[in-house]
Amino acid sequence: MSKEPLDLRRSLQILRRRLITVGIAAALGSLAGAAYTELNLPMHAATALVVLPASTANTGAQVLIADSNLVLAEALRGIEPAMSVPALRSRIQVTSLTTNLISITAQAGTVTQAEKMANALAESYVAYVSSANAASGSVPAQVAQDATNATATRLLVRLLATAFLGALLGALIGAIVALAIGRNDRRLRERDLIADAIGVPVLASISVRHPTDTARWSRLLDDYEPSAADAFRLRSALNELGLAEITSADSGAGSSLTVLSFSFDQRALALGPQLAAFTASLGIRTALVIGSQPDTKPAAALRAAASPATRRSGQLQVTSTESDNLDQPPDAVLTIVVAVVDGGTPQLADLMRTDAMVLGVSAGAATAEQLARIAASAAADDRRVAGILVADPDPADPTTGRLPQLGRPTQTHMPTRLAGTLR
Repeated sequence: MSKEPLDLRRSLQILRRRLITVGIAAALGSLAGAAYTELNLPMHAATALVVLPASTANTGAQVLIADSNLVLAEALRGIEPAMSVPALRSRIQVTSLTTNLISITAQAGTVTQAEKMANALAESYVAYVSSANAASGSVPAQVAQDATNATATRLLVRLLATAFLGALLGALIGAIVALAIGRNDRRLRERDLIADAIGVPVLASISVRHPTDTARWSRLLDDYEPSAADAFRLRSALNELGLAEITSADSGAGSSLTVLSFSFDQRALALGPQLAAFTASLGIRTALVIGSQPDTKPAAALRAAASPATRRSGQLQVTSTESDNLDQPPDAVLTIVVAVVDGGTPQLADLMRTDAMVLGVSAGAATAEQLARIAASAAADDRRVAGILVADPDPADPTTGRLPQLGRPTQTHMPTRLAGTLR
């Protein structure tokens, strides 16, 4: 029983993440329904009325007889062009208006054809139930009104109706496809699952920009301003890394940090530059070093924005290097190294060493196996992943990534009520 709500919740999350897929399927279904209406459905309807004796006990049975194969087959003799019994059944509708009055409506592409179909079926039904061979006994039925005034079905109404039905069917198919794909997707989106993959807490989860060229990377480095919530999370991450003492512009200690990400995870690439721009905005002398990276378009654009070495602001210096040795600028209080490794075979041996290393990953980008692989590679090179930074967290993610909880001060005694005034 406890498993069903979890499955429902996960299914809703999958559908929310793939609303575009469902929307496209609904739009295609709507177009298909409208096209079917325009090309196939008849546009004219004609109705014939058949009256039964007042003593008729079961009008529903008479409706079934009028729609039976035997009556339809006999009616086909008077219908042109020739068609099959199933085709005729799809064009007619038999209903009981009262206890002794049956309505036979036929639809066709022309007025004449619709009238002939309705009249032929009415005559075939009357002839059958009035004969002595009728299965339910002879019923003296009569055609009360021939189909003589066919009416044109409003095209707009039909288009809207079939388009709506097509959209519903398309959305249903799209939802089934989205659920099938989503349930087989092993990429991690929740912070708790990301943290559990390598047993390392998520230090911060922030929204990131998505620069793809040199100009956009330059703008990020020059004018990045996080939201109040993201700024708080970044400060907390620095504190968890033991770098709280450098958050003062007067600090003279030099520290270094590597922000490591996968080459296929382009969103996570912005975590390091945004962290560097943020610390510089606090008045901390920051050096952003772009290390050697796989040849991807965003990474190449970032290197171009950092080469040659430039000072983006009074507190931020940006440079790129191919060396595996970290040459920390002498005036830098914090050096942040941006490093990217291959997702299939991560190799950390050639990366420059820093005081601490965090893994940057965007929600829904990596699997548990890929995270474990990079953690194992770090351990083999005598390095440790101190924490995880999550880029663009899933808005529906209720988890925290098991962030360290601040301890509450405990009271050793009950407070004492004071009397009198303080001097």
